[in-house]
Amino acid sequence: MELPVINHPDYVAKINDDNKFPIKKFGALANHLLREGVVKKFHIPKECSIETMKTSHSLEYINHIKNKTLDIKAQKRIGFPINDSVVKRSFVATGGTVLASKLALDSKLACNTAGGSHHATFDFGAGYCVFNDVAVAANYLKNKSYAKKILIIDLDVHQGNGNAEIFKNDKNVLTFSMHCASNYPAKKSKSDIDVELKDNMEDKEYLEILSKQLKKLNENTFDFVFYVAGVDIHSEDRLGKLKITDYGIDKRDQMVIENFFSKNIPLCGVLGGGYNKSFEKLIELHSLLHKNCAKVL
Repeated sequence: MELPVINHPDYVAKINDDNKFPIKKFGALANHLLREGVVKKFHIPKECSIETMKTSHSLEYINHIKNKTLDIKAQKRIGFPINDSVVKRSFVATGGTVLASKLALDSKLACNTAGGSHHATFDFGAGYCVFNDVAVAANYLKNKSYAKKILIIDLDVHQGNGNAEIFKNDKNVLTFSMHCASNYPAKKSKSDIDVELKDNMEDKEYLEILSKQLKKLNENTFDFVFYVAGVDIHSEDRLGKLKITDYGIDKRDQMVIENFFSKNIPLCGVLGGGYNKSFEKLIELHSLLHKNCAKVL
């Protein structure tokens, strides 16, 4: 079976050239996956509906984005200008994770080539995250009764504070975040499980901690898993503070994917953060999620 992978040309939004966020990675990753034969053609998402979006975000905030009326201070908190292109991308990328989650129900694995916007919370965006696509998709699955007990496993270098906030009173969604303790956000939220890592941690220790945590997670019963596969844990990342190698990220993805696939639990993989000093390396690292999913299918 071919791995279902979601992509849309509008994932590459128009932002100012001096923005630190590598927005062109979404198009470059799509081309890389086609070149490498990981995928023959992409599933194209539609914009996420406001009806689906408002399970995880306030209608006031959604409309401020849709109508481009968000004040400048709030835009700066996000890090993107709220222009036509960014608005379109925000709705389409969220729709992409919803579509990926639906496809994963049948194929057991599916990936978005964007997503993992885990700093967006109920009524504001932050840290290059406009809408919290994983939260929206998780609530979509629950409301449609496609899944009852959901795990969000977030291995981005930054804490998944948006998911922690959105699901803090929801016993049916378990939020797990393994992140660098000293990194953004300065004030952490409380996930169901937070695993804080010290600066400059290397592969061996990182993978040992992950292995132990996966064993603990396996004591629970989940219907569905969202995996935020941020590659900003890499030693050459501009915003990360860990020292994980290419091998470490590859091994991490294999461990997570195989752990849940072997138990027949559907998994939806999303990109998460990545700000590598080398753009080519960044694309290669992000592609490991899709390559490792394709290998086990």
